[in-house]
Amino acid sequence: MDGSLPLLLLVFLGIVGLFIFFYFIPVGLWITAVFANVRVTIGELIGMRIRKVPPSVIVNSLITATKAGLTVTTRELETHYLAGGNVPNVIRALISADKANINLSFKQATAIDLAGRDVFEAVQISVNPKVITTPKVAAVAADGIQLIAVARVTVRANIQQLVGGAGEDTILARVGEGIVTSIGSAKSHKEVLENPDKISKVVLSRGLDAGTAFEILSIDIADVDVGANIGAKLQIDQASADLKVAEAKAEERRAMAVALEQEMKAKAQEARANVIQAEAEIPKAISQAFIAGHLGVMDYYRMQNIQSDTEMRQSISGAGKDSTSGPKE
Repeated sequence: MDGSLPLLLLVFLGIVGLFIFFYFIPVGLWITAVFANVRVTIGELIGMRIRKVPPSVIVNSLITATKAGLTVTTRELETHYLAGGNVPNVIRALISADKANINLSFKQATAIDLAGRDVFEAVQISVNPKVITTPKVAAVAADGIQLIAVARVTVRANIQQLVGGAGEDTILARVGEGIVTSIGSAKSHKEVLENPDKISKVVLSRGLDAGTAFEILSIDIADVDVGANIGAKLQIDQASADLKVAEAKAEERRAMAVALEQEMKAKAQEARANVIQAEAEIPKAISQAFIAGHLGVMDYYRMQNIQSDTEMRQSISGAGKDSTSGPKE
């Protein structure tokens, strides 16, 4: 019983040691590399484990590259992996580029991969061009008719511009701007509908792929629809605005006329008040004239007779008007 415990302990330690040995020294992977004529030493595999680099990723990628005739080293692959790159994707991209006679070095491929772009997809687009469909682009011709166009842009990846070059969004924005400019310069919407390829030629001649990661091969107008009559709407809006301005000016003139009328009434009332005040001063003036001897009794009676005669004439003229208006009623 006492002798079995050390034996079990030794067996356990042996199993743990064997597990650690095969973990740090992937013998099976090393044998695979040897039979694939890939030179990988046991020390390099142990170093990969210590540096926390998966040996299977590096060795399998190295075997694939060697079989495809590429020359890469384990150090280069490890460096790219530790930098956060996708080693298998870079190897696939290099093999595709080599088969398609595209000049792509390992340094360029790793730079594109570390820039966040899918280098394998970029090589595929370079071999097999990609078609990008623009969203609906609305533009107005010179006659005021709105046209809504959809274009299909065929692009090919520009390997040399993938690092630092603009993406698909820039291509779509530039193509949309070119479509708007081309339609806006047309004298009539009928001209655009008759020759939609004119838009493609104008847009394609502007070199919209400058500074981008793509090369535009063709721009094809897929659909052109007639939209609203923007010119008529603008004219209606302008007429409505002019009407409101005219109404505002008329209201301003009416307000000024009312203010002027109120001012004239105020002046008339002031004048009547002055007359009443002046008439109130007449008896005082007459009494002062009596006292001063400037007005005699006969003069006063003569003035009274004239005043009575005037009132009688006014009453007669008023009665005449009433008598003439009576029968008419």
